[in-house]
Amino acid sequence: MFSWFERLIEPFPDDDRTPPRGNLWRFVVFHAKPVWPLLVAMAVLTALISIIEVSLFAFLGHIVDWFETGERETFMADNGAALTGMAIVVLVLLPLLVFIEGLVTFQALSGNFPMRFRWQVHRWLLNQSLGFFQDEFAGRIATKLMQTALAVRETVMKFLDVMLYVAVYFTGIVVLVAGADWRLAMPFLVWLAGYVALLRYFVPRLGRIAERQADARAQMTGRVVDAYTNIATVKLFAHTRREAGHARRSMRAFLDTVYAQMRRINAFYASLYVLNSLLLSAVAALGIGLWQSALISAGAVAAAIGLVLRINGMAQWIMWEVSQLFENIGTLRDGMATFSRPQSIDDAPGAPPLAVHAGAIRFDDVHFHYGRGAGVIDGFSLAIAPGEKVGLVGRSGAGKSTLLSLLLRFHDVEGGAIFIDDQNIAAVTQESLRANIGMVTQDTALLHRSVGDNIRYGRPDATDAEIAAALEAAHAREFIDDLVDVHGHRGLDARVGERGVKLSGGQRQRVALARVMLKNAPILLLDEATSALDSEIEAAITENLHRLMAGKTVIAVAHRLSTIAALDRLVVIDEGAIVETGSHAELLAANGLYAKLWALQSGGFLAEDLDVRAAR
Repeated sequence: MFSWFERLIEPFPDDDRTPPRGNLWRFVVFHAKPVWPLLVAMAVLTALISIIEVSLFAFLGHIVDWFETGERETFMADNGAALTGMAIVVLVLLPLLVFIEGLVTFQALSGNFPMRFRWQVHRWLLNQSLGFFQDEFAGRIATKLMQTALAVRETVMKFLDVMLYVAVYFTGIVVLVAGADWRLAMPFLVWLAGYVALLRYFVPRLGRIAERQADARAQMTGRVVDAYTNIATVKLFAHTRREAGHARRSMRAFLDTVYAQMRRINAFYASLYVLNSLLLSAVAALGIGLWQSALISAGAVAAAIGLVLRINGMAQWIMWEVSQLFENIGTLRDGMATFSRPQSIDDAPGAPPLAVHAGAIRFDDVHFHYGRGAGVIDGFSLAIAPGEKVGLVGRSGAGKSTLLSLLLRFHDVEGGAIFIDDQNIAAVTQESLRANIGMVTQDTALLHRSVGDNIRYGRPDATDAEIAAALEAAHAREFIDDLVDVHGHRGLDARVGERGVKLSGGQRQRVALARVMLKNAPILLLDEATSALDSEIEAAITENLHRLMAGKTVIAVAHRLSTIAALDRLVVIDEGAIVETGSHAELLAANGLYAKLWALQSGGFLAEDLDVRAAR
């Protein structure tokens, strides 16, 4: 039975939907729409339970009247049927309804509803541009995802719960008390007006504080995670105290919002307690006066006072629920600002997959400035023949890595176009584009998984023999066999730590090379691919790397010019424009910028701190 209810909502649907923008309730309804039938069922069950609970107080009044007017000898004969019926309601019907409501609330909704949100938003986030993640802390985004998922659930469920209890419970109370004497209902109506006034004053203020608190919590978590992620840098520069102070400032900002929240809640609680005390005094005094005038029975007074005591508890519950409701709304607003942001790079409607037949690449009058309006790439044009190996040369900031990012469509060009086999990369799916491109970068980051999982990332369906061959080609087998993590996993099963921190730079680079060798894409991009390797390992890998390049179109970037000198063509770039092109020998003979760069090298590296333009 539990499993049946737990399967009523699919937590991992396949549909890809874009979250709406700008409106809180549209955002909530968008994510709650698939579970509305169960929310309605929960609402109906809550209403029935509320009606039965109010009826119990009315029945309590009848019992008091029966005690006052009935005979002990005939009490059960006169009232046994009613007592039996109420016993069935209390012992069977009410627990059954509460149990069914629990199945809907806890089994069907509580886990699946927020998980569905996490799943859909996570898939949407994975399709965001690199710029999106570069502008945010990873820990901050993750915290917002977890917080907002729970906030969506709590906002919807608490809103329905509170509104139904107030509407059904309070209406039932007023009807029940007014049935005895309309004057007895007046204190309840006055109390309701006062209670609404308290809610209107305190709740919006609590909501605004909660919104600031959600942002402060995400900021605090982001700073803590940032320190942990870069712990080697923190220790290298002996800045543990500095980082503690950096985190403390965000913790203090978060604590300030907590203090402000608790002040409002304390004032709210005290005001509500005074209001409830006034209600109890008024109902008791009015009930006793009406009873003395023989206008109502003792049972009606007992029921009215019992309902006041019930309202006291219910009012405090509603206060907390409404406060949490607006706290969740504040969290929702904060999360919505992140999760409703449009994807800056998206596939065109009906975009086909890229079909690479030869691997020709063409940059056609490309302009790109990172939105700054000037600099980086201006009117760049370059044609690369199928299977050609091209090296990009230039000082730091010339635009070499930017061109690779544009080819991978990590950013969209601001002008012109890029073609692969005469297909505009902006018109094909991003997934198919990147599936046909293999890349090794200087700053290799590995997933916090096993070595084997990281290598299989290149091609998940690869056989063990293919993985072994890739490891041999990348000269990675020799150190992988000796790896052991803290959990005792060995070799390919050993975990590499966050971003691969348990491996040296050279080891991470060799794992990355094995991964791209396994992928075996028709287009290969190398951005300082061997920079983290020592000379002996680099020499050993170079032969296999050239073997990997066979039959592929290659674009390589390297500051160590000797590593790309043997490529088919070298393209010298300065300030986003081509200034020279040709083979290594041709460029040296031309005695231009490339020849000066070559002469300025020390130990094979480009002297980037020198002003190259002054060397012309």
